[in-house]
Amino acid sequence: MSIALHLFVAIASFIAMEATAYLVHRFIMHGPGWHWHRDHHQPSLGLLERNDRYALIFALPAAVLFIVWPGPEYTMWWVALGISAYGLLYMVFHDLVVHRRGWIGRWCRQHIPRSAYLDRLVNAHHLHHAVQGRQGAVSFGFLYAPPPERLRQELKHRANQRDEYRV
Repeated sequence: MSIALHLFVAIASFIAMEATAYLVHRFIMHGPGWHWHRDHHQPSLGLLERNDRYALIFALPAAVLFIVWPGPEYTMWWVALGISAYGLLYMVFHDLVVHRRGWIGRWCRQHIPRSAYLDRLVNAHHLHHAVQGRQGAVSFGFLYAPPPERLRQELKHRANQRDEYRV
């Protein structure tokens, strides 16, 4: 198989991980898996959170693929590469840049050049954390973030719906 096709497989796997992360975050982490994810929505006291278990779960398929297909001549190795690349970027942007976890996170936030894209990611994620509890949150993906104005409107709409139910 050509290198171009292998790169396509890695990029497609990377993109598929954003869709997977969105679905898992919305329907598992904010659903039956909330007991692990809850501490991520509370002020952090340490470097590790119970929520970090999800990183291990996401890393497991890539690790298995790398072990079973241990070289770039295998298509599944490129799938594992795409999954791993997504995980690395997620960790850098989410844990270090957005949440500033640990001294490395504080350093990243100060030294990584600001851009419209990065500001949009940070704003969208902060809007995700704007609600208390697991219900009513917006923006469940990460490397794609809807415009913050749209998310603010959605939060306002959801708050109005909750108020209507209380009456």
